[in-house]
Amino acid sequence: MLDVFLISFSLMIVVILIMAVGYIFQKKEIKGSCGGITALGMDKVCDCDDPCDDKKERMRKEAARNQEEISISNL
Repeated sequence: MLDVFLISFSLMIVVILIMAVGYIFQKKEIKGSCGGITALGMDKVCDCDDPCDDKKERMRKEAARNQEEISISNL
């Protein structure tokens, strides 16, 4: 009985390690199968009027990247 437990536990640890290595190398956000809150048309989780500083920084970087792509495509 202990053998089955140890084999099962070891297998689960190996699976978790493989998932961790995949996450580290691909640098993708972990998402749910339903698409998360973006599938509902929501931009943020909280109900506040003003986005947090992290969200503002991400939005600023995204806008700069989009502007750069537009200027490159116009050349």
